[in-house]
Amino acid sequence: MMDQASGLRDLMAKSQSTNSKFITVASGKGGVGKTNFAVNYSYLLANECDKKILLIDADIGMANVHLFLNLTPKKSIKDLFAGATVEEVIQRSYNFDVLLGFSGIDDFFELDEVSIQAIVNQLDEVSKRYDYVIIDTGAGIDEKVAAFLRASHRSIIVTTPEPTALMDAYALVKSIYNIYGYDRFKVVVNMAKNQEEGELTFNKLKISVKKFLDLDLELLGVLPFTNTLRNAVKHKELIARKYPKDAYTQNLRKICKAELALTQPEPENFWKKLFDFMGKSR
Repeated sequence: MMDQASGLRDLMAKSQSTNSKFITVASGKGGVGKTNFAVNYSYLLANECDKKILLIDADIGMANVHLFLNLTPKKSIKDLFAGATVEEVIQRSYNFDVLLGFSGIDDFFELDEVSIQAIVNQLDEVSKRYDYVIIDTGAGIDEKVAAFLRASHRSIIVTTPEPTALMDAYALVKSIYNIYGYDRFKVVVNMAKNQEEGELTFNKLKISVKKFLDLDLELLGVLPFTNTLRNAVKHKELIARKYPKDAYTQNLRKICKAELALTQPEPENFWKKLFDFMGKSR
């Protein structure tokens, strides 16, 4: 494991960008392991790649990042409305930071413009401290999920070999691309029996997207379903931390390596774009 972690650090060191990268993790349906992926992905990027990570729970309806991390939510983003600072809201877990409570976002639009600008400025400023801001959205397609995707430098679509999951992943890509023209998708196939099944699953999605949307998709990686993963989730443990040699963790490590090799994005104001897309500009 040390050799693998060292390899990730070497690759990380070659990346000279100081820009924060915003990555939204989404899925067409629930139950595909999206949040588990986002949490363990954040853990490896922080602990084996020496990256500064902020993980945001932006699942409006079923926020559960705190359960995976065994965190007791103290303050949430809702407290920003009452005058709390972002530093007071952010919590620390496993060497990375977590921002909970984005389910209060609807109340945001009841604030006056001055208050909105102050909060967005805070979020923008604090985000500059991180190499990566990982955003775990809700499953499915709605305007809020679309806003997070469109504002992100790139998005990771998590799916599984299950036919309904694959159809829903296609529907998500189709909707966001056709309506908004957003095309910065990467795909992770989760819960595959083996690498071959994962690649076959991805190719089915890739062919459909190319045929009907004339859009090229890229496979970021394949994650197997293991009994160890089942036990880790059951006991609220991070598989990447508890079982570093498990096949799931080893493949996730490859996904981190692939992420570090990607071209660095140009600076963008994520938070301004996000709230513009949600219908409330600064």
